[in-house]
Amino acid sequence: MPDTGVLPETGEAPREDSRRLVRAALIAFVTDSASQKALSDGLADVLPNGLDIRHGGVHAAIAAMQKQTSPRVLLVDITGEDQPLSALTELSYVVEPDVAVLVIGDVDQVDFYREITHGLGAQDYLTKPLTNDKVARYFGPLVAGHSRRSVDVQIGSLVTITGARGGVGATTLAVNLAGYFGVSARRHTILLDPDLYLGDAAFLLNVAPGPGLRMAMETPERIDGLLAERAAQPAAERVHILSGEESLTNPLAYTPGSMESLLTSLRHRYSFIVADVPFRQAPEYMDLLRLTQQQVFVMTPTLTCVRATLRLLSLAATLGQPSHPVIVLNRLGYPGGLTRRQIEDALAVKVDVTVQDLPRNVLEAATMGELAALRNGRFRDGITELARRVAFVGLLDSTNAPEPTRIAQDGWRGWRLFRRDR
Repeated sequence: MPDTGVLPETGEAPREDSRRLVRAALIAFVTDSASQKALSDGLADVLPNGLDIRHGGVHAAIAAMQKQTSPRVLLVDITGEDQPLSALTELSYVVEPDVAVLVIGDVDQVDFYREITHGLGAQDYLTKPLTNDKVARYFGPLVAGHSRRSVDVQIGSLVTITGARGGVGATTLAVNLAGYFGVSARRHTILLDPDLYLGDAAFLLNVAPGPGLRMAMETPERIDGLLAERAAQPAAERVHILSGEESLTNPLAYTPGSMESLLTSLRHRYSFIVADVPFRQAPEYMDLLRLTQQQVFVMTPTLTCVRATLRLLSLAATLGQPSHPVIVLNRLGYPGGLTRRQIEDALAVKVDVTVQDLPRNVLEAATMGELAALRNGRFRDGITELARRVAFVGLLDSTNAPEPTRIAQDGWRGWRLFRRDR
């Protein structure tokens, strides 16, 4: 509904505090019809009465917000802007302090995402092309008024990989995802394997496990940056692994809160923490699933995995996660396996990422202690898509990618133009 400046009950011009009571839920400024349709369809569940979508970009939003009350949520399109961060800075001067700003655009870079969300303080940023599912997944909860935990994709973002059942390839995917983040995307990454007894992550990377992880889990008061750095073993370029190998007869005396202390320490050193977390009712695993920024559930095309995945999805809904779990269908094309269509019909949700059945390529890499994701081919394609999904934005695959546009830091360093503590 457009802002007429008149209260519907009285027909009188409202006072400023009254105007805020009738604020629009969302106003969007979008430059193309495809994005307009994706937003309308993707937000239909949270805004059943429709949303106010206007043609134009960030400068149209600036002009409008100078003349009317800000909505609760303002969505702006920065596609084609020569200086998008400068334009968003100008927008911040004309919107009310508590407006939630969502941004869409065509720049697909991690640093750019970080500048917008963690530098300027926008709630989220999505790259085009938009899809109904993407809009519903990332913008829907924010439009509905559910604040998401601050997720910094460069400083300590935790991603947990959980197999629906044993043997579905969750560890292989966790190892290769960490390798992709570190080697291909050049982000400092640590692979965390909390299974001190039967964990295979270090074995797949041909790295000897160390004793530091058990110490951190049993004596959190001893955790500091130095302990975490010494306990982690180098596995590849910008990739470390933190794991252990304990006697099967020596039980772990886990101290509640240890994982949170460990993650706090690791976040000061690593941009990504990839944790291979099997589902068991053990406190260390449940703590990781509770603290993660992004859960990933791995399944294979079998009925037993469909059943287990449905149960994991119901669990995730009770943990208060900031985002919907990413579902990976591994070994698609396995002889005798279900099709993707059959899997999605049974789950009643879309599969996010598929990885083709390539047992020879993966087995060869594991035997050699190498990362299959570094080899060109369909397996790498699957890992690349998974990385993009869990990082919320596209990652840089080469040093030839253009640098993100930056604005002068004078005047706003150390504080956010859009407040995120609503």
